[in-house]
Amino acid sequence: MKPGIHPDYHPVVFVDGSADFELISRSTKTSNETREIDGVEHYVIRVEISSASHPFFTGQQRFVDTAGRVERFQRKYEKFYKDQAPVSTEEPADGNQAAD
Repeated sequence: MKPGIHPDYHPVVFVDGSADFELISRSTKTSNETREIDGVEHYVIRVEISSASHPFFTGQQRFVDTAGRVERFQRKYEKFYKDQAPVSTEEPADGNQAAD
């Protein structure tokens, strides 16, 4: 490794206070708060969300009602759609088709 070009790598403990969860790792991040764990000084990094508190991992994930969104959109632009001529997907009744 070339000296002087790499960032400092420190032992850290990531703390998720909402789930009472701690993860010991190494990182380039530092903080003013430190804690000694097994005789090694670790920087304490507080996080808002971790795998212990994220809804996806805890099984408390809420699903969004996409059908309600579509209906709300259609109500919002109902006047605009009424003013437009309906688009027909049917083929002409005389059987003539344009040449490719």
